[in-house]
Amino acid sequence: MIDVVFLLLVFFMLSSRFGVDLQVPLNVAGSASGAYSGPPRLVDISPGSVRLNGTEMPIAELPAALEDLVESREDTIVLRARDGSELQRVVSVMETLGQSGFGKLVLVENGS
Repeated sequence: MIDVVFLLLVFFMLSSRFGVDLQVPLNVAGSASGAYSGPPRLVDISPGSVRLNGTEMPIAELPAALEDLVESREDTIVLRARDGSELQRVVSVMETLGQSGFGKLVLVENGS
């Protein structure tokens, strides 16, 4: 009886499909990947708003607003999640920027 249960357990383990993990590429702030240059590009992510350098805007308008602040899409953009913001909101902002071609995102800790 135990052999049958064991075989069923092995069968279901091998036939089941495990979830695919989502990988979010991040750069570590202060790493030796290059010095920060150019105007400030700080995106504050709060539960109710997204702010670029203190100016509130919808997430969809963020890539267009960043165009004026970068020389190329490989310039560093600093993201800071404020108190109470959910991880999904941070990931949504990162996906929006990534789909627009901004590949160098740095997530910093909230200092307050």
